Amino acid sequence: MQQSQTKSIQLGAVTYNVLNKMDLETVIRTLEGAGIGLVELRTGHKHGVEPSLAEDERKRVKERFERSKVRLLSFGSTCEFQAADAAERRKQIELAKQFVTLAHDTGATAVKVRPNGLAKGVAKETTLETIAAGLREVGEFAYVHGVEIWLEVHGGETQVPAVAAEIMRLTKHASVGLCWNSNPTDVVEGSVKASFQLLRPWLKSCHITELASGYPYKELFGLMKSSGYDRWTLCEAAESPEPERFLKYYKALWRELMA
Repeated sequence: MQQSQTKSIQLGAVTYNVLNKMDLETVIRTLEGAGIGLVELRTGHKHGVEPSLAEDERKRVKERFERSKVRLLSFGSTCEFQAADAAERRKQIELAKQFVTLAHDTGATAVKVRPNGLAKGVAKETTLETIAAGLREVGEFAYVHGVEIWLEVHGGETQVPAVAAEIMRLTKHASVGLCWNSNPTDVVEGSVKASFQLLRPWLKSCHITELASGYPYKELFGLMKSSGYDRWTLCEAAESPEPERFLKYYKALWRELMA
């Protein structure tokens, strides 16, 4: 049974940063060459797959992935909902909805959003409720379009697992989950067990960084398998002058740690 769960956890890559300077065709060919079958396209990178794309361009993106060995899994937006200014929050919410529509049109599963710390001069609980309200609105829009919203565990105080858990409790929307982000704040006395158990009910995706960095990935992957997590771990590593070669080694180490 454990072996089956291991096989069901898949390795993908975020274009941040090892693929950030590649056009879409090069991203796909590099991942195919490395034997990696999933990608999260992070906004602002050379691939150019953004909400500004016209309908025919979206169709071409979808068809290109359908012809490839790589699945367009998600979009890595930087939309965030903690601002004290209501107009800024509205701008971010509407942009997140544009990413949802893009995901729907191109066949992606999800849109990643993030908190980026707490608003200055505002009570912590008020900011967390503000973030949750934005997530609920975007989550409802995503639900209608068959898309998930993944909240990255990110940003100053908001990357603390207890804070991320509180945001999810306040959000209470089935289409909204968490993206584990492999932060130092996950680790308590050398272990991620307590943080993982706290956030596991909402876990939809996972960003993994340098696998030889000292972060307890072997333990994390073991916790994933034993809890029945059967989704994705996405490489979010630094640039390499030989990206395809680097990703082949990354995949080999990932398999070793996942065994």
